[in-house]
Amino acid sequence: MRLPKKVVIKEVGPRDGLQNEKQMLSTEEKILWINSLSETGLSYIEVSSFVHPKWIPQLSDATEVFKGIKKRQGVTYSALVPNIRGLDRALEVDVDEISVFMSASEGHNLANINKSIAETYPILAEVVKEAKMAEKTVRGYVSTVIACPIEGPVAPSQVKEVANRLFSMGIDELSLGDTIGVGVPTQVERLLEELLPLYDSSKLALHFHDTRGTAISNIVKAMEMGITIFDSALGGLGGCPYALGASGNVATDDLLYLLHEMGIETGVDLTQILKSAQLLERILGKSLNSRQMDIIRKKGKERIS
Repeated sequence: MRLPKKVVIKEVGPRDGLQNEKQMLSTEEKILWINSLSETGLSYIEVSSFVHPKWIPQLSDATEVFKGIKKRQGVTYSALVPNIRGLDRALEVDVDEISVFMSASEGHNLANINKSIAETYPILAEVVKEAKMAEKTVRGYVSTVIACPIEGPVAPSQVKEVANRLFSMGIDELSLGDTIGVGVPTQVERLLEELLPLYDSSKLALHFHDTRGTAISNIVKAMEMGITIFDSALGGLGGCPYALGASGNVATDDLLYLLHEMGIETGVDLTQILKSAQLLERILGKSLNSRQMDIIRKKGKERIS
């Protein structure tokens, strides 16, 4: 197997994870959890989203959270931004990196953004332009890169078309999301074969949901093809409000176990990650879905030493 020596883990739990939780965490609880994540060695934390509160009420306190967290040097604190109004709010609290988002499939884009793909491009182009003028890096998200809950399978050529448009706007990195968690390694391979001739692997990240338990195998395939950036959420938090049946993201703690056992560096302390996961369980008042946390519960350990 041809595997990288080092992989970057981008923690998306505070945004992509919490947005699908029914329970509303207080601002103070979010700050406490994010501060614990900052102590784990993670170099990237997606903190919140500046979408309109009526769409994602769980993240309506994005401004207060950014003002309250204790930023650690060397950690990038990012936020999702849907339009220029959201960007203005993000810049007011000095978000490190701006993330824009859309889907590769028309049906999901309409459900998620309430706009067609064609209508979405100029809005994102304005956000990217203004973010760059503010000297911020910009990350693009493309959802439904394998399949759409409304339209079914999505062709790699559709993803390529969206990727081309986003990179032409000036984004620095593109995260490719298997939003409903249906992908398998052969599909990942076909997608990357479409994109890697056009873009360096350092410009691409992969974002797998684990609905059918294939996220880890998909990550291994992606690593074999040169990808070294992966999104994950602590404890497997997440889902998609517009994709019924989609489970959470691949769990950060499970992914770290895989990488460390394979001798791949991450810079992240798994013990500290598990402590942060236990903190989150106490805040949520429920068990997280990751295998690592399940093992700890079965062993009867109340605390990570």
